[in-house]
Order: sequence, then C-alpha cells, then structure tokens
Amino acid sequence: MRIPRPDLLLRLALALVLTVGAVPVPASAQQGRVAIVRDAEIEGLLKEYALPILKAAGLSQRGVQIIIVNDPGFNAFVDGRRIFINTGALMTAETPNEIIGVLAHEAGHLAGGHQQRLREQVARARTMAIVGGLLGAGAIAAGSIAGNRGSANAGGAIISAAPGLAMRGLLSYRRSEEMNADQAAARYLAATGQSVKGMLTTFERFSRSMSLAGVQVDQYTISHPLPQERIALLQELAQKNPNFDKPDSPKLLQRHQLMRAKIAAYTGGPGAVARLFNRDRTSLAARYGDAIATDLGGNSRAALKKMDELIKAEPNNAYFHEFRGEVLLNLGKAADAAAAFGKAAKLDKTRSGLIRARQAVALVATGDRKQASAAIDELKAAIEADPDNLDAYQTLSQAYGVTGDIGNAELAMANGHFRAGNVREAKVFAARAAGKLVPGSPSAKRANDILNYGK
Repeated sequence: MRIPRPDLLLRLALALVLTVGAVPVPASAQQGRVAIVRDAEIEGLLKEYALPILKAAGLSQRGVQIIIVNDPGFNAFVDGRRIFINTGALMTAETPNEIIGVLAHEAGHLAGGHQQRLREQVARARTMAIVGGLLGAGAIAAGSIAGNRGSANAGGAIISAAPGLAMRGLLSYRRSEEMNADQAAARYLAATGQSVKGMLTTFERFSRSMSLAGVQVDQYTISHPLPQERIALLQELAQKNPNFDKPDSPKLLQRHQLMRAKIAAYTGGPGAVARLFNRDRTSLAARYGDAIATDLGGNSRAALKKMDELIKAEPNNAYFHEFRGEVLLNLGKAADAAAAFGKAAKLDKTRSGLIRARQAVALVATGDRKQASAAIDELKAAIEADPDNLDAYQTLSQAYGVTGDIGNAELAMANGHFRAGNVREAKVFAARAAGKLVPGSPSAKRANDILNYGK
C-alpha cells in the first residue's frame, strides 16, 4: 500500500471537495479545468428549483450561482458561492425532486460554512503530517546515534503512519459534514413543502451501484458516509415530513423531461435520446430530443420541420423558438433566425442574456450594417445581464467590425479577455484599441484602465 507523503497531503485533501455523492470530483475540476455548459433553458429551470431552497437556507441574498458541468457522472459540489452540478446528474435524475434534493444538500454545505472549516481542517491535517514526519526523523536519528536498529525502524513507522492518521482524521471530519448537510437539506425541503423522497432515491442509487460493482469499502478511508447510513438517517427524517409522498407537478415534470432530452441529444446523440425515452418515444420531450439530435446530426431541414411541429404543440415555449433559431442559423437563414430568437426572448420569463446574445449573433450574420448596429444594443444589454457570457464579447467585436468601428471592436475583445482572466491578451487588444479610439472618450478610458491594470 502506498502511503501519501506529507507534502502531498494538502493536495489530496483539497481534492475532497464538498460533494453530494460517494463519487470524487473529476480530475478536471480538481485542476481548475471544468467544462462548463451554458444553456438558458437548463439554467432557468435549475434557478427555479433552487430559489425556494436558497431562501430557506438564508442564502438567497448571497448571489449563489448554479454552474452546469459537462460530466456524465452523477455528482455535484460547491466552491465559493457556486453550486456545480453535472449534466450526468441532470440526465439521470428522473424527477425534479431528485435534483432539488441535490441542490438542498449543497445549500447545506454553503449555509454551514463547511468550506472554510474544511480549509482549517486541511491546515491542521498538514501540520499533523509534518510534525509526525519530524518526530519520525528524530527517532531515526536517535536510533542511529545509539546504534539501536529497533528505534530506527520505529521512527520509520511514525513517518509512515503520520500522514495516514492525519488523512483519516480529515476524512472523519468530512463524513460528519456530509451528514450535517443531509440533515440541513431535509429541513429546507420540509420548510418549502417538498419531499425528501428524491434524496432517498439518490442515495439508494449509490448503494445499488456500489453493490452491483462488488465494491468493498473501508468506512474509515472514505470522505462520505456509506449510502446505507445516509439512507437510514433520511428515512428517519422522512417520517417527520408530511410531504414525503407529494409528487412533482405535471408541468414541472415535463420541463424536467425536456431538459433531460436536450442533454441526451447534445451528449449522446439520437441513440441516447432513444434509450432515455424508450418507453414513450412520442412524448413531447422525446420529440424535442429527437429534433435537436437531428439538427446536430446535420439534417437541419428535417429538424426545422420537427421544431415547427413542437411549436404547434406549445406555441409559447420560449426554448422551442430559441432552438428553432439555431436551426435556421445552420440553414443560413440569418434574418429568420433573428426573428425566432427575438420571439424566444419575449417569451422567456427569466430574461436570459444568453438568448439575447444569440439573437445578436443572427443579426450580425445578416451582414447588414443596420442590423449590426441593432446587435450592438442587444449585446450590451446581454453582457450587462450576464457578464460571464464570454462569447458575447466576441460577437460584440464582430458587430462593431461590421459597422466599421474597429477601435471598439478591439476594445470588446480586450474586455472579453479581461473578464476571462487573460490579462496579457486583454492588454494586447487594449493597446490596439487605444490608438483607434477618440482620446478622452469612455471607450479610450476603459482601454487605458486595462493597460494600467496591475501597475
């Protein structure tokens, strides 16, 4: 068995991000390279799921973001004021209540301040490992001086055991925090009149997957309580919740299925959609997933017909109009696409900046100077609503280019790179912009601010 060196302990501990399941955070997340998914429909639904929970947890005023991660595993984790949730979790969960339970668990971590305490525990564990290593080294030195091989061997045992004991203590702390988050989640669900059944379903799924895989787990070397422990705790809490058998509303359940269909189409194509809806391939969600997969497969004309049929069934579904706009863009019908995105933006109750940004993409694609000017206004509003939509900065640059305003085109790229943290690239574009902008203008001042950043 390989024992982690003391200098590796901190990195190993930091990998134990506060998660919902017994599945570790993907290596890409540990290294800060998480593949993020942006989608107005999915983000809007998750915000609707989370808002009552965040209010119950006292977090609604803290600007908590929900970030979608392109990963097939059933997992979620927190970092700062963000809740990350995998596409695999969204597609696997059969009901809204399952995902709401996941969000409630992560809200429990945020409300409980578990991240800060985890950092403190990591620091303590690292200190224990280093001190243990020093004591072991001292024992080896003393044994060598005295000519006592037994003492030297004992020193080696101390060096080996210290990191392991420190890590075991940290894992024990993490298990208690997971149980605390479970209990907090149950309270939030009860306070908002929702069921705990979805959480139970999730943990039962983990338990089955571990059993089917023949996994034998040492409970002292994992960071989460065993699923059976969590199931027992939640069953006890569920008995006190009068809403245990309360079902999700049919309308919310349908929106959940539409979300699953979209994720299946984008991540697995028509085969994934067919498998997901093999019991009812004529449902609205199955047809939606099929239309998306058809377009992604290169047959946009057939996809357009399928989207038109879906819009006949639900003419006020903003996201049907949004995807119809994407199909029209693929067919080279930029003006029609802009109209479709405009319709979607009007119907979208969340006022997502993502849809407005896509409308601007279509306006720019017309190549018309007047339309590009309209796109600039849309993009400014979209970026104000969602400054992290980095694609919008590039589209804004293109729109300025169509109108002949090269200085602001360069500045838009500088702003996008700056927002993304690419300061060096931001300064390159800011320097290009500065020579083309009117001195003293707001744009010129912004370019100089970027150039002077860090000085």
